[in-house]
Amino acid sequence: MTAIRRLSPGTINRIAAGEVVERPASVVKELVDNALDAGARAISVSVEGGGLNRILIDDDGSGMDAAGLALSVERHATSKLPVSDNGEDDLLHIATLGFRGEALPSIGSVARLTITTQTHDDETAWSLTVDGGQMGEVKPAAGRGRPGTRVDVRDLFHATPARLKFMKSERAEANAIADNVRRQALSRPDVAFELIIDGRSRLNVAAEMLDGPDGRKARMADILGRDFGDNALEVDSEREDITVSGFASLPTFNRGSAMHQYLFVNGRPVRDKLLGGAVRGAYQDFLARDRHPVVALFVDAPSGLVDVNVHPAKTEVRFRDAGLVRGLIVGALRHALAGAGHRASTTVSGFALGRARAEGAAAGTQSAMQAGWGNPALGGSSRPPEPGQGFGPGLSARVEPEYRAEGVADAGSQSAPPIDSPLGVARAQLHETYVVAQTADGMVIVDQHAAHERLVYERMKAMMAGQGVARQTLLVPEIIDLDEAEARRILDRASELSEMGLVVEAFGTGAVAVREVPALLGKLDVQGLIRDLADDLAEYDDALSLKEKFEDVVGTMACHGSVRAGRRLTGEEMNALLREMEATPHSGQCNHGRPTYVELKLKDIERLFGRR
Repeated sequence: MTAIRRLSPGTINRIAAGEVVERPASVVKELVDNALDAGARAISVSVEGGGLNRILIDDDGSGMDAAGLALSVERHATSKLPVSDNGEDDLLHIATLGFRGEALPSIGSVARLTITTQTHDDETAWSLTVDGGQMGEVKPAAGRGRPGTRVDVRDLFHATPARLKFMKSERAEANAIADNVRRQALSRPDVAFELIIDGRSRLNVAAEMLDGPDGRKARMADILGRDFGDNALEVDSEREDITVSGFASLPTFNRGSAMHQYLFVNGRPVRDKLLGGAVRGAYQDFLARDRHPVVALFVDAPSGLVDVNVHPAKTEVRFRDAGLVRGLIVGALRHALAGAGHRASTTVSGFALGRARAEGAAAGTQSAMQAGWGNPALGGSSRPPEPGQGFGPGLSARVEPEYRAEGVADAGSQSAPPIDSPLGVARAQLHETYVVAQTADGMVIVDQHAAHERLVYERMKAMMAGQGVARQTLLVPEIIDLDEAEARRILDRASELSEMGLVVEAFGTGAVAVREVPALLGKLDVQGLIRDLADDLAEYDDALSLKEKFEDVVGTMACHGSVRAGRRLTGEEMNALLREMEATPHSGQCNHGRPTYVELKLKDIERLFGRR
């Protein structure tokens, strides 16, 4: 065994660089954090070759004098740590993004680093170069004309060429840099950000003049797109000195990965498993497992309740009361989602309009229906069918009676619902699957199965939270043949399923008898329901109670108990569906995050036909 020895300062710096400078994006993050801590109000980032060739960051912060510049590249030298009353450095009340004093010396140990800086009171700028850990002298430089700091990093990892083998493509590294800068720009709407990659502008946002939620929402719209601004719900909640604010998307505005979730703790961008898990928990009732909401959430807590000194890159935090924070985030998000009511994402209708194309009919041709109406010689009437008469079964559509201006249908019929209702008045059913309704300024197309599935699901949730689910006894028990393992999974959960309104018993080997079902499900496919539940239970941990998987189990029941596609509805049934959707929270999306309706505005429809 070799003798223990002290490592050289250069080796120590390179080891530290391995923790702090993981890739070019890490360098950009550390340097932008320094600029923000220095009070910058405008930050420019320029990179070449994915950041491996060059990273240039210029800010208008407070700058440094000559002595401060010399200290800035020494390890563990910082101006950011507060000092407690007893004269010790206070690691429990950190109010800045940086505090370790490791970034600049770590960068200088693996790259060619040049810093040029000037303070407000100094007419002369100062410059310092560090090349592979070798520090030069602080020298006067040409004045910048304003206070601030310019950091030029060239040939990253030239001093440790083995690290270059672990870098991804230039494009991947550039995208990682862009993601980091976007997160930092979202955290500070009051600061202007510019990002240039290989000479092309990737981001350029001015400082927002608005304060509070309005400024944040404007910055989010600039970075995440106007669609997010149009489909974002404001989140604002507080509990025991901890606040959660920001914006979260409607469930129907979702993405295929969690990359579009931006989380901040005391202004610091983080990728924290606790916070990410809380977001998933809040949306699990509304999205499929492979879909993710778009959120930008800001958690603000007294510095003594959160520890940021748990990761070299400061991307993770630890809360003193993690359960409180998780509960606060879940509650705040669910409260915002409940307030959205039946609202669905505007991108759904935008997508539909984008796919629509005006196609001119071939000259001299008519639809068969028009030909039949207009030509008595062909056996057709000279006018269209009377309202309420409906179309032939081959066309799979029906038209409801026209409502008079006073809102009353033909004599003897019930009063019609007002057309200015949010989801309007039902006019037709297409392909025995889609309900078409007329609104005051457009039309709505509803997926009857998806909508009713959501309504049944919400009713079952309300019953479970109240007096329990009412049960309906089957006149003849339904016998379902399963394999022994499937039957055992169902029977092992029989008491829990009973609480949810489903009463099952053993019926010989590999079979179960269903004696009672939830009353609100009405006529349902009991065989399909039991088989799907058996499949679902196979994926659950035996240690978990079904109440912990409540959403999944009830969602499966609701799917089987809802109005199926292919069922013809009457006008009263269609309007009742629309009214219940308006009164039910979260009815704008089904249990899997898909929209239950699409709304098309009249002005948009007119544009399709060139009338606007």
